[in-house]
Amino acid sequence: MLCIQETKLTDDKFPVAELNAAGYQVAFSGQKTYNGVAILSRLPIEDVVRNNPHFDDPQQRLLAATIGGVRFICAYVPNGQEVGSDKYAYKLAWLAALQTWVAAEMAAHPQFAILGDYNIAPEARDVHDVAEWEGRIHFSLPERDALQALIALGLADAFRLFEQPEKQYSWWDYRQMAFRRNRGLRIDHILLSTALAARCTACHIDRETRKWEQPSDHAPVVATLAD
Repeated sequence: MLCIQETKLTDDKFPVAELNAAGYQVAFSGQKTYNGVAILSRLPIEDVVRNNPHFDDPQQRLLAATIGGVRFICAYVPNGQEVGSDKYAYKLAWLAALQTWVAAEMAAHPQFAILGDYNIAPEARDVHDVAEWEGRIHFSLPERDALQALIALGLADAFRLFEQPEKQYSWWDYRQMAFRRNRGLRIDHILLSTALAARCTACHIDRETRKWEQPSDHAPVVATLAD
């Protein structure tokens, strides 16, 4: 299954027919110009929920579904723009409400995963230059604390279940040749419940897509789960 963020499409523009023809079922929640999330799967997609029932939000950033007995949440966490801004306050409130929802979902679904663009680098090793990013958006202490509070519900960072090479990032700015210089952040994560983490056999960041012509500034994070 595949989780996508920032589709930037209204629902009537989503390419359902083309994806069905390619063998995928789809669930999606779109918005013109901004945001938008989608889940694709070759297995049936069931019990779809749009948005967080604990947070009234016109922005389309969350989509939950059950696939193959696993409950997934596809998340596009707000950017926050700048520490201290209204958008930063919105990000922290959004994350607090997300924690409430995830706790309820985990209680109902032992096989649980929440994945997507978190817009938060958890640790110093997830940032190309700590001195440059400390206290700034994506790496401020309140953001990191909010992410750790989510993980403390009983989730595991799939990427850190395995020994990884140094300087592994999932996002690079388009400017200043950031990708070529590997000046990136690891802000895209797959978080797994204890039961699901026990099934995880591998996790990596696929940098190859970032080399494509007109790529996303993010690279996919890929986890493999045993049956």
